Amino acid sequence: MLIHVAGIFILHVTTVILLLVATINNAWWLTDTLSADVWGRWEMVGRGWTYNEIPSTYNEDYLQVVQATAVLACIFCILGLFIYVAQLFMLSKGEKFTFSGIFQLISCLCIMIAASIYTSVFHNGEDGWYGSSFVLAWISFVLTLISSIIYFFLRKKTD
Repeated sequence: MLIHVAGIFILHVTTVILLLVATINNAWWLTDTLSADVWGRWEMVGRGWTYNEIPSTYNEDYLQVVQATAVLACIFCILGLFIYVAQLFMLSKGEKFTFSGIFQLISCLCIMIAASIYTSVFHNGEDGWYGSSFVLAWISFVLTLISSIIYFFLRKKTD
């Protein structure tokens, strides 16, 4: 059982790191002269990159939803990790992992909402490609979903 606990802990820490990188890094949308994320845009001017505000052509309401849900995904995933560690020592056998699974599922839904809205609303018809942070957001979605399923499965297994 100790190997399972350590494996789940490593999966959860990996998910937290990927979520933080996806939220913070500036590579959601890329072109040859542009690197954009949900916080700002970096454009190639001469030989250097220059930070610019997000243009007013972006729908600010959708952008704020993407920003908020990406940050909430990070917060819920980190809280889920702390709850997971606390549950190992505080709750009885049948009650363990329920709260961690709920927090991971909420984190999963938040990052799915952020990435889905970004996909459907921004950069439609523009030349460019999705960057590494966007891909990490979707990988984080899958990992949080898998870990929440594992938490619920382990809860049932220990009853």
